[in-house]
Amino acid sequence: MNDEAQDYASVVELFGRMVATLREAAGYRQAELGRTMYGLSATRLNQIERGTGHPPTLANAKALDATLKTGGLLAELWKHVTSRTFPAWSQPFMDLESSAREMRMYLVQVVPGLLQTEDYARAVLRMGRSLRDEAHLEERVLSRLGRQERLNGPDAPYLWVVLDEAVIRRPIGGPDTMRHQLAHLLATEHNDRISVQILPFEEAEHEGMGGSLTVLTTHDKREVAYTEGADVGRLIEDPGEVGQYAVTYDRQRARALPVGMSMDMIREAMEGLDRARFPSSAQALRLAKVQSQQLGRRSVRGSRARPRHRPRPRP
Repeated sequence: MNDEAQDYASVVELFGRMVATLREAAGYRQAELGRTMYGLSATRLNQIERGTGHPPTLANAKALDATLKTGGLLAELWKHVTSRTFPAWSQPFMDLESSAREMRMYLVQVVPGLLQTEDYARAVLRMGRSLRDEAHLEERVLSRLGRQERLNGPDAPYLWVVLDEAVIRRPIGGPDTMRHQLAHLLATEHNDRISVQILPFEEAEHEGMGGSLTVLTTHDKREVAYTEGADVGRLIEDPGEVGQYAVTYDRQRARALPVGMSMDMIREAMEGLDRARFPSSAQALRLAKVQSQQLGRRSVRGSRARPRHRPRPRP
C-alpha cells in the first residue's frame, strides 16, 4: 500500500472510530442504532465503524449527526474522508469547494463533477491514472455524488458553468450514458442557482483552450482560482493572479451562447444521439443503398474469372 492509500485508509478509520465513540456515548448499540436510523442497517454501520466496505456518504454523516446530536461534527469530518479519495493535489481545492459561496467554471473536456450523473462520473473516473482498482473507482463515484448533495441544501452555492461545445458532443460512456447526462444538464434550466452556457466551436481559438478553470468565492468574499489538466491541478491564491484568471473566465462567458440558446444546443446534441440510435426510414433507406453499392464494388473488385477447363489433346 502506497503512502496515499495509507493516508486515505487512516482517515476512513478515524471517521469510523469517531462514529463508534459517539454512538457509545449516546448509549446506543450498533443493532439498536441501525434500527433507529432509516437507510443505515446495523451491517452497514459496522462497516463504517471498522473502516471497511464503501466509504460513508455525506447523507450517512448527516443522519448520524442528527441522531447522535453531534452538532454537525461527523459531516465536517466527512469532508476529509472524501478528499482523501482523490489525488493529494486536488484536496485543497475540494476543501474550498465544499464551502464556497460562488463557483465560476470553464471546462473543455468533461461536465464538472458537481453536475455529473453516476454513470457519466464512473466513465470519467475510470480513466484516472491514480485509480487503484474497481473498489477505489466506486469510492470515487460515491464521493463525487456525495459532493453534489450540497447543491440541494440550504447553503447551495451559485454555480456558473461554461462548457466548450466538445463537452456535449463527446459521447463519454456511450450514447445512453451521454443522453442521460445531457438531460441532467437540461434540468439545470429550472434551478435559479445554476447557469450552464455553451462556448460553440464557431468561436475558434481562444485563451481558455489550455485547460479547465474554476474561480471560487468563499463566504468571507475571498477569491481563489484553480486550473486543472489531465493529471495535475494548481490552486492560485495570489490576488493579482486570481484577478487575471477571473477576467479570463468572464471573457469565456461573454463569448458563450446565452442560457436559452445553450439549452437548445444541448437538446440538439441529444437529438443527434437519438438519430444515430434510431434512424428514420429515409435515413435507413439511404444507408442500405450505400451499403449495397459498397458491397457491389467489393464484389466486382474481389472476383476473378475462373479459367475454363480445357481437356488435354490425346496423343
